[in-house]
Amino acid sequence: MALSIRLTPEDEERLERLARRTGRSKTFYVREAIHKYLGDLEDRFWADSVVREWEETDRQSHPAEDLWDELGV
Repeated sequence: MALSIRLTPEDEERLERLARRTGRSKTFYVREAIHKYLGDLEDRFWADSVVREWEETDRQSHPAEDLWDELGV
């Protein structure tokens, strides 16, 4: 899939410098950045959905210390 993005001149220069310094393409670094950021976003939204599901159950949470005591840890 082709994608077009607009970068600020500062970001474009930073990307260009990094690519020149490392001998890798700008595309390589854009893909890497997107891959990492998407992973972070997926984790965040997954965590948010888990919290929302928990809150919708009306169950009470308990301090971790209570769980450790109950488990004998």
